[in-house]
Amino acid sequence: MRPLIVLFVFMGAVAAAGQAPSTTPSAADLAAKMQAHYGAVRDFSANFTLQQTILLRPKASLDRGQVEIKKPGRMRWIYSTGGKQQFIADGTNLYSYFPEDKYVAITSLERSDDTSTALLFLTGRADLTKDFLPSLPAQQPADEWAVVLAPRRPQADYKTLTLQADRTTWQIHGFIVVDDQDTTSSYRFTNIKENQGVPDRDFEFTPPKGVEIRR
Repeated sequence: MRPLIVLFVFMGAVAAAGQAPSTTPSAADLAAKMQAHYGAVRDFSANFTLQQTILLRPKASLDRGQVEIKKPGRMRWIYSTGGKQQFIADGTNLYSYFPEDKYVAITSLERSDDTSTALLFLTGRADLTKDFLPSLPAQQPADEWAVVLAPRRPQADYKTLTLQADRTTWQIHGFIVVDDQDTTSSYRFTNIKENQGVPDRDFEFTPPKGVEIRR
């Protein structure tokens, strides 16, 4: 499955200061609060880890990297492990760079019919309450709230997304995505920063010389 779309899903933070509620909110309430806060997030940066479990493969893989988001439509994911791939969106195009394979895949962000609702949400063009069906997981993680989100319109790259947020600050801690082959990708975020003025130049990308360009 394409790691970019998996990664592109829920990069906002859920901010609601105060005490954590004593009872579990409804799935619809969680989705609404997350959507409301994400509208106030102009930019976001963090370190991330990705643990991926593939069906019939006993050992999970673990990757690390850094992510930056800036509305509208700009994203930058840089892996420091594995193939050290890069995924950069400049507001017009999405560049998926695979150094080991020496190619860059370029996808237009304007062709919304071909773009995952997960990606559209991240770029501010989709809505959790309108584009997803929320439900609660069987168990809530300690000190966090989780909500399971299924896209209303079937997606080629995932079946469900589970967002995890701190119970007191509502800041996002991670998310889990499950694809149609039951591969589970779990992302966790640390050193989170919001609305710090990420510069536009961070989202510029020029394909390196000698790499294949795929459109």
